[in-house]
Amino acid sequence: MSVDAPSAVPHPARIILIRHGQPHIALSPRTSHAGFAGYIDDYEEAGLDPSSLPPEELRDLVRELDAVFTSDRPRSHQSAKALAPHAELIADPLFAEAPLAAPRIPWLNMQVAKWAVLSRILWHAGYHPEIENPAKARTRAARAADLLVARAKANGAAVLVAHGYFNWMIGRQLRRRGFSRTGIHQARYWNAVIYQDKP
Repeated sequence: MSVDAPSAVPHPARIILIRHGQPHIALSPRTSHAGFAGYIDDYEEAGLDPSSLPPEELRDLVRELDAVFTSDRPRSHQSAKALAPHAELIADPLFAEAPLAAPRIPWLNMQVAKWAVLSRILWHAGYHPEIENPAKARTRAARAADLLVARAKANGAAVLVAHGYFNWMIGRQLRRRGFSRTGIHQARYWNAVIYQDKP
């Protein structure tokens, strides 16, 4: 009597969201709201700090992949290249960070990290002059999640090197699609969070 060979069990689709490395820009200067407005522009144009290298465990995660998604921002694209020099880089503005605007608060002078937190709170509260609002950013995050899910289901895995807050927004969309999460989204360079579909 012949016994049929067991069919292969497909591995669940896996999506890895990685924050870029440290940008080549001063990270904690104190400034006014006008100075913070200029800092936002400078931060968007900054590339990767040459001394900010990806951890070896991250390199191991992507070593066998032949393509990596990235936003079109220099710090993200250069981080992806440093992480996976062997892979094709698929840069897309779809994965850009959810934007910030500097609130016009006279006389206030503080570190840019505190300005960023305040600006994000105000962004959710309705302060988004001439920039993408939270509803549009959520829609964009859903489109980004759809693209990553399609790639992961076709290839087994998808990797995105992008930005801390927008990665978190994509992660929320993945959870709604039934993906489980390993790791925590943090404001830390080279932070990685893994999402896995149910088998």
